[in-house]
This record gives sequence, C-alpha cells and structure tokens, in this order.
Amino acid sequence: VSFDIPSKPTLFINGRVIPNKSLIESISHHSEEQLFFVEETLVAARVRDGKKFYKKWEEGNLEGYKIKKIDAKTINYPWDLLIYNGEEIEKEFMLFRRNIPAQKNVVLLGDRKIFISKEAIIMPGTVIDAEDGPVIIDNGTRVMPNSFLKGPLYIGKNCLIKAGSRIYGPTSIGDVCKVGGEVEGTIFQGYSNKQHDGFIGHSYIGEWVNIGADTNNSDLKNNYKEVTVYINNKPVNTKLASVGMFIGDHSKTAINTMINTGTVIGFSANIFGEGFPPKFVPSFSWGGKRRFSVYKLEDAIETAKRVMERRNVTMTGSYRKMMKRIFEETKSERNYGT
Repeated sequence: VSFDIPSKPTLFINGRVIPNKSLIESISHHSEEQLFFVEETLVAARVRDGKKFYKKWEEGNLEGYKIKKIDAKTINYPWDLLIYNGEEIEKEFMLFRRNIPAQKNVVLLGDRKIFISKEAIIMPGTVIDAEDGPVIIDNGTRVMPNSFLKGPLYIGKNCLIKAGSRIYGPTSIGDVCKVGGEVEGTIFQGYSNKQHDGFIGHSYIGEWVNIGADTNNSDLKNNYKEVTVYINNKPVNTKLASVGMFIGDHSKTAINTMINTGTVIGFSANIFGEGFPPKFVPSFSWGGKRRFSVYKLEDAIETAKRVMERRNVTMTGSYRKMMKRIFEETKSERNYGT
C-alpha cells in the first residue's frame, strides 16, 4: 500500500493521539513549521514541505524543526483504547443535541444523557440506562425487544441489536454491526457480527469479524492477577485485571469457541475446535488447540471479498494489496508453514 505526500505545506497527525483542546489550539495557533510532542512521541507536524519532512522522519532525523511539548493522551497498547473509551463517549455526547423521540414501552433511566436518532427504532421492553454515562444510538439502528443498554455506550449507524441483548459500557459499536448476547467494556469496529448468545468482555474487535454462537471470552484470571498480553511475540504486563481478547479484521470464531484472558488473534484467522486456542494466534491461521495450518492467501481474499459484497462494499485493488502485504509481513509468526 503506497501513497503520495505532496511537496507543499502539510499537516501530519499521528493516529495514536487522542485529540483534545490543547492539541487543537496548539496546531491552530501556529502557522510556522513546528513539531508537536507528547513526551517522546511525535503526535503532529505542521511543515512547509510534506515530502521532505516525511523522508527526514523515516531517516530519524528531525533536526532543524521547532519542537513544542503538549499535553495529550496517546495510545501505546491496544488496551489503552478500552481504558479511554468511556471518557471519549462522554466527549462525543457533547456533540449531539439531546434527542429522544417518543418510544412506546421503553424504559429510560438518566434521560438527560440519552440521544436516540429519529431514524433509529427502539422496540418495546428495552431498558436504556444512562445513569453512569451517556447512551448514543445513531441513524438507522434497530434495537429489538427486551434489550438492556447501559452507558457509556455508542451504537453506530445501521446496526441491529438482537432481542434480549445485554450491553454494558463503556462500549462502542461501529456502523453496520449485528450484536446479541452479553457484551461489556468492548469496542466493535464496523461491519462485525456477534449475533448470538455468549459473553464478550473488555475486548477489541476489528472490522469484518464474525463471532460464532456461544463464543465466550474470559476477561478475569482465576487468581485475579494482572493480565499479560503478547505483543510482537513478547509478554507485556497490562497492569489491568480485566482484559479480554483482541481480534484483527476478517477473523472468525466457530460456535462454542472459548477464548482465554488476554488472547491476541491476528488478521484473517479462523478459530475452531474444543479447548482454549493459544494466547497468540498469528494472522492467516486456521485451526484451534490441537493444530493450526496456514489459511491460504487467495482463499482468505476470496472469502473477504464475498463477505464485503454481502454488505455492498467492493474490495479495491489497494485493499487486496494490503492483505497480501499483511500475509507476507506475518510469515515469520506462523511456525507451521508460510
């Protein structure tokens, strides 16, 4: 995947920074060249020549640029997204005008912090609890009967919340997701499905993920110790007691799958079979506790293409190249083949 950077004034923003007032004001009030750092992390750069700066950055040479230190939060590990999600939903709610269309036989708790789009459908028997944080239900989403939704919670556009769902915040659900069963403290990126019973907690779910019926993840060790997660094949102490799983885009679990505390599942992996899979499952893996094999690249691309077409999304050439690049860059992680 490649992109062209222009040789003209350019503003770079690090995707790991959580924007705040300090960052926005600092960037807005500086018209000259300047680099903005949070501690040792470069979070933004306003430069006259984007291509020249990017080349120097790749070389690790940023001499000659003015530097300004600012106060902001950065995402250093995947679980940081879960830590900060609740307060970001609180901020997001401030951008919405309070709106609660008439709802028949729906219980609202803390309605000053509830936003329901006029285009959303909330069916009878649903309880929406915003007493501990706001609840935002965006355009085109349908909540089926007897669901319980507790904030802080964001449900994106055109989602389906299945009947009897229990969703506890802080949780964010991206656009065009189907979610059922029990969910707590989790982020779903768009186009992912967890339609059936089963518990997903304190987890991060990528795009185009499908979680099979009665899949459950552990998010607390029996000894209540802090959870360790494998990052780049090295164990990292999260310093958290509640950590679930992290699933990359296009990965899938079969029915009745069990996932251990702090498990990392890569891109386009398929998990099935009895017992717990390893706590690190490389991208393009196919199998479970007993045995893994390589999920062939062309098969993975064909499946992803088919899944995307079901949601009227066309796989582009760049997307296909991205999948090939991920496959190549993760070969060394798959010790059972290439």
